Amino acid sequence: MSNNWDERYNTEEYIYGTAPNDFLQEHATDLLAPHEQAHVLCVADGEGRNSVYLTELGAHVCAMDISSVALKKAVKLAEQRGVSIQTEVVDLTQAELPKAHYDGIVAIFCHLPGSGRAHLYEQIAASLKPGGFFLLEGYTTAQIGRGTGGPDNADLMISKIELERAFKGYTIQVSQEIERDIHEGDRHNGRGAVCQFIARKPQQRQQSYQFSANRDKASHRMRYVEGSAATDGECTLCKGPLTSDD
Repeated sequence: MSNNWDERYNTEEYIYGTAPNDFLQEHATDLLAPHEQAHVLCVADGEGRNSVYLTELGAHVCAMDISSVALKKAVKLAEQRGVSIQTEVVDLTQAELPKAHYDGIVAIFCHLPGSGRAHLYEQIAASLKPGGFFLLEGYTTAQIGRGTGGPDNADLMISKIELERAFKGYTIQVSQEIERDIHEGDRHNGRGAVCQFIARKPQQRQQSYQFSANRDKASHRMRYVEGSAATDGECTLCKGPLTSDD
């Protein structure tokens, strides 16, 4: 797949640097802690600085990007750091991600058109396992005209409102639009207006049912019971009668 990103990345220099994104670095250890070896996806990961970092923390990471040139540099960076990453060349505006597959998904400065972002958000929601996390940092419209990084197109920018809508029902840990100093190679360098977002997918809850019978009245009742307890493999329709107070 040849594209403008291939041309941009076609240099020996790592144009966004080799250090991980500051926001990711601030939260990665805590987000990975609940998992023995988290399976993480980094979308639009370019030259691999974030996927390599997460691998160094013990995660099993797949880096996706539209540029094969960038991902070759990502593999080279991983080799230099003594780790291994998986890579996949993907157009994220059309990607079909595996269902309930990842413990975490990371999107750092992934700037797609509005319709493409909506598609990606749907894919991310479906691809996260219950309890999985989604972390994002991207430029907001307040960044336009600053000349310190990011696209100069409002349709490509990100807001906390759209993220909160897209991930409604998730446990939101961070959702804010702030200004901060960013130094990531030559392309992101200076004061930037960004959106930062972290959310966790809800855990699945057990669904169970209980029957009661009143022989005198020849009637039956069924009650739906919802809880978070793990199933023990027995039929939940057989786990005890309802009382007269139910």
